[in-house]
Amino acid sequence: MRTWALCKRVVKQLGRDKRTIAMLFVAPLLVLSLLSVVMTNSATTSKIDAVNLPAPLVEQLKKTDATIHEVSLDSAKQDLNDLKADAYLEVRDGKPHLMLEGSDPVVNRAVLQALQEAQRSLSPNQQTPEISYLYGGSDLTQLDNLAPVLIGFFIFFFVFLLSGVAFLRERTAGTLERVLATPVRRYEIVLGYFLGFGIFAALQTLFVQWFALYVLDVRSVGNFGSVLLTNLLIATVALSLGTLLSAFARNEFQMVQFIPLVVVPQIFLSGMFDMRNFPDWVTALSNILPLTQGANVLRSLMLRGQGLADNGVSLWILAGYGVLFLTLNTIALKRYRRV
Repeated sequence: MRTWALCKRVVKQLGRDKRTIAMLFVAPLLVLSLLSVVMTNSATTSKIDAVNLPAPLVEQLKKTDATIHEVSLDSAKQDLNDLKADAYLEVRDGKPHLMLEGSDPVVNRAVLQALQEAQRSLSPNQQTPEISYLYGGSDLTQLDNLAPVLIGFFIFFFVFLLSGVAFLRERTAGTLERVLATPVRRYEIVLGYFLGFGIFAALQTLFVQWFALYVLDVRSVGNFGSVLLTNLLIATVALSLGTLLSAFARNEFQMVQFIPLVVVPQIFLSGMFDMRNFPDWVTALSNILPLTQGANVLRSLMLRGQGLADNGVSLWILAGYGVLFLTLNTIALKRYRRV
């Protein structure tokens, strides 16, 4: 009987917590749906520009899984720079020459496989093409390709979790209430906590980046300061988002419940998987996520050696997210004090 009484109390307690019930049933469905989209659409197919190639070779290339476009050399170079093509193939001085974009080893293999398949179909004695890389190289590993995404993700995840729980404890311990009882304005409180937590977030970001680049020896051809600035912006977004969402949680358990909704979708859609075959709505959703913007900038800096000026739009979007979440957090504090 006592066991049954305890059971009834737990059921009643959980039944009254509508947030937990919703997360219990909604979060697994959301994660499974995203996983389904990722697993059924992430097969890598290459896009190759054909520049003045013999017609039989073009025909054989079109029979492979690759998407082939016949363009001029100038257009092919532009497509490669704009990431609209993975490689271009031309015949130079009587020999085939393949220029790969090079920053993704999986895509590189898909291009080479399509070319080899087409050449075998024509004749087994076809000339081996000369291969050049716009970025990266033949020694680029999958870890090098994924490292920018992983670094950005780990910084985002841990800063989000720690800032959310820490700010929540300030409220549950009554510290925030005592601060709110003073004449300090709400935006000053938000900025004060933001800067306080931000010092530790910045140190953690610096340490994670240093460890990845110099201990794990992750490939990076970009400027260390530019990469650090991008990671700090990612940490800023995570910090402001964590403190914002903590205002809507009553305890650590409810704070952790935000992870499947806020963090998990960004893992799947931040570029860790090849998204070129994803439905348009998934791609559009991915492009508005802050972690996707951060991962795109980190890949551009670390793998392609581009600068901050080449990624201005993404950096401004990240900064805008940080300002937006801080502003919303200031508004959310109205629940506890009107001024």
